[in-house]
Amino acid sequence: MTRATSFNAAAAQYSANRPSYPPQLLDAVEELAAHPLRNARVADIGAGTGIASTLLHARGARVTAVEPGDGMAAQFRRDNPDIPLVRGDGNHLPLATASADFITYAQAWHWTDPAKAGPEARRVLRPGGALALWWNITDHSAQWLADQDARVHAFFQTTQPAEATQPTEPTHPAPTQQRGAHPWTEIPGLTFTERNIPHTRKVPLATHLANLGSHSAFLVLGEEGTREFMTREHAVLSELFPDGTVEESYVVHLRLARNEGL
Repeated sequence: MTRATSFNAAAAQYSANRPSYPPQLLDAVEELAAHPLRNARVADIGAGTGIASTLLHARGARVTAVEPGDGMAAQFRRDNPDIPLVRGDGNHLPLATASADFITYAQAWHWTDPAKAGPEARRVLRPGGALALWWNITDHSAQWLADQDARVHAFFQTTQPAEATQPTEPTHPAPTQQRGAHPWTEIPGLTFTERNIPHTRKVPLATHLANLGSHSAFLVLGEEGTREFMTREHAVLSELFPDGTVEESYVVHLRLARNEGL
């Protein structure tokens, strides 16, 4: 099982526990694209269980979701029966040329080969359309989250080979860092504008830990190793949050570029 395919066995856990995105994110997408989402043709690539597709659909967009994974696609259909879903991935989009006003990647661009996904996005976007990439990144200005991230990294350094100790889903990278083996965006002909949108959510401790466990590093690690870490982490956080509720802090990092034509 690879990191990219690991989510299929945990799609229900992913759907139930991953954070969503604040309304200000879609406001920023519309502002930077200079185009409303309402009635826009939006292709949401690597749609997963539909967290972003749901918000785009609620904004009035005509969403078509694209998802390669069997488990994630099945969960998407259960959660979003009114949103069309086609099977495929960003490297080979099953979409017509110049058919989309927006292409969105929520937590998904780093699973592509940008050398293929970039030209594919430009092919599918209409002239003047926009490619929007975003990630929910843990905000380590909250000390307890920074401390937890240090414990996660220390744990994987003792349980995994050296090349596997850095989770592919990063928590708080600088804009110039690479995500896994892929640069954030190196697409000829596209110039990206960045926007950072902070937000928080209050959830039960169990939800927080289930969210953490839905990340690919833990899914690949397996049940025994994950249970070992989560048991220890539950004890640590129970002392910090005796009422059983935690406030997670995030920054959504948005990168958007308009397609000015081929």
